[in-house]
Amino acid sequence: MKKLSLLFLFLSTFVFAQIQKVEPAFWWKGMKNPDLQILVYGKDIAKYHLELSDNIKVKDLTKTENPNYVFITINTDEIKKSSFKINFKNGKKTVDSYIYELKTRKAGSAERNSFSSKDVMYLIMPDRFANGDVSNDSQPHLIEKANRNLPSGRHGGDLRGIINNLDYLENLGVTALWLTPANEDNEKQTSYHGYAQTDLYKIDGRYGTNQEYLELSQKLQQRGMMLIQDYVTNHWGIYHWLIQDLPTQDWIHQFKDGEGKYGFKRSNYRTTSQFDTNVAEIDKQEALNGWFDTTMPDLNQRNPLVLKYLTQNAIWWIEYAELGGLRVDTYPYNDKVAMAKWAKAITDEYPKFNIVGEAWMYNPAHVSYWQKDSKIAEIDNYNSNLPSVMDFTLFTDLPNALKEEESWDQGMIKIYNSFGNDFLYPDINNILVFFENHDTQRFNEIFNGDIRYYKMAMSLVATVRGIPQIYYGSEIGMKGNKDKGGDADIRRDFPGGWKGDSQSAFDPKTQTLEQKEFHDFTQKLLNWRKGKEVIHTGKTKHYMPKEKVYVYFRYNDKEKVMVVINNNEKEQTFDLNRFAESLAGISKGSDVISGKEISVSTQNKLTVSGKSSLILDLQ
Repeated sequence: MKKLSLLFLFLSTFVFAQIQKVEPAFWWKGMKNPDLQILVYGKDIAKYHLELSDNIKVKDLTKTENPNYVFITINTDEIKKSSFKINFKNGKKTVDSYIYELKTRKAGSAERNSFSSKDVMYLIMPDRFANGDVSNDSQPHLIEKANRNLPSGRHGGDLRGIINNLDYLENLGVTALWLTPANEDNEKQTSYHGYAQTDLYKIDGRYGTNQEYLELSQKLQQRGMMLIQDYVTNHWGIYHWLIQDLPTQDWIHQFKDGEGKYGFKRSNYRTTSQFDTNVAEIDKQEALNGWFDTTMPDLNQRNPLVLKYLTQNAIWWIEYAELGGLRVDTYPYNDKVAMAKWAKAITDEYPKFNIVGEAWMYNPAHVSYWQKDSKIAEIDNYNSNLPSVMDFTLFTDLPNALKEEESWDQGMIKIYNSFGNDFLYPDINNILVFFENHDTQRFNEIFNGDIRYYKMAMSLVATVRGIPQIYYGSEIGMKGNKDKGGDADIRRDFPGGWKGDSQSAFDPKTQTLEQKEFHDFTQKLLNWRKGKEVIHTGKTKHYMPKEKVYVYFRYNDKEKVMVVINNNEKEQTFDLNRFAESLAGISKGSDVISGKEISVSTQNKLTVSGKSSLILDLQ
């Protein structure tokens, strides 16, 4: 009996000591910051003695109240070999080991280029773009199965589908690809959007593999394009393995109910509380620490283990997948001090790397607060270290300007006033400009598919300061009503992305007449923009709108472009001498879309068709 008990004890010890997870699973030599924190997870793993092979020193060993975790910090510069062993011992006996690999960095990795105002960013929801591999539509270990008949279900779009259509994207004029989160999201339903991630080191199996994600990035680079990852620092999915067995109780924000039990509390979504000098502390805490939804536990970035985990995970993906940038979801919902450290750690490692944060605020002073070196934030003794932000002011004002009747503060004057706030931004060329995305009403729905409005909006977004972002399907006139059909309706499947689709919009030969008109205009404009330094980094001079006509110039020492947006139903004829300070020495220009030569002498008049845009390359 005694022998059996001892045998059982030995076997149970061996089983309980098994390493179940190591994150990150591997790392690289030669990083600017040599310190690496390795998370090791296993039943009661903290009860065993840790030892690294080759006499490697442990710089720091952190154990938490949960004995299933240990956090090991090492200095990778001190390690000469390409791998070492992490051993867990019971006395002198090794009960489990993990061979940890330190890879060699790709040459030039630290100095990688990133997206800038030279680029056009194309936003794709992978589940809704194209199904290139039907074999991965459903996965045995993932809860939600493919059901294309369910608008909010998994439809089967994947990485292979995107790879198969890179010719289409390149020909369109796209240079940067932003995918909504592609990491595993193992929720029971509505998991296709990816914002409730359950494994930050693994691509969702219904999209493909980590290797296919890298393949996509490399094939984009071969075409002079780049991959942008949608990164979520604010929350994870409720079924994330770390959430299911919390390393520490303060890994996420939890709220006590009347009985003293921890539970859910929804954010009040009032993120102006981050800088409001009059804010009540309870409102600020509810905004920052409340959950986005019941399935999205709110992460506590003030916990140094959480912050290190998020920082290393972002760097791991940048290095592994050779990323060209990050877009960060729900940026102001995070602890801003912690996030400034997060952004700085990444940009210290990659000095040219660009990160754009989603600060969904409508006041330009509020948005500009979040951009690195903001003078407004200096009042708060704060610097976000975040290189880029999204221009939600222009996003809001543009459709309203095109819909409203003209008045002192309505109509086209809204666009003029929007650009009048450019002085607030420390780097005005490094902001994302757009008129729709995966969370908003489809622009073509707002204007009932009237291509004239699309052309005016696209002309503006493609020629003003900043980085233009377009949403998949806009370029073929796709619509969707968020108010009536919910999010699923603004995230429809791209026609032709699935075998058996009755019609394909990927091939210009099979596009409908309507799709072709949208596509050809977009393609002409975006490909022209590629080589126009004056649009990428030039200055802006704009003129007060008159008779619903807004005119502005982009210029530098070498070239000049004139843009006219006529929101009047009727054609408008106006004297060019009003623009003499911008047209001095110029007599003609070339219409970017039609190629026609047009006189722009200040002695002449210019006639522009109703509800149209005119972009002139001035000579």
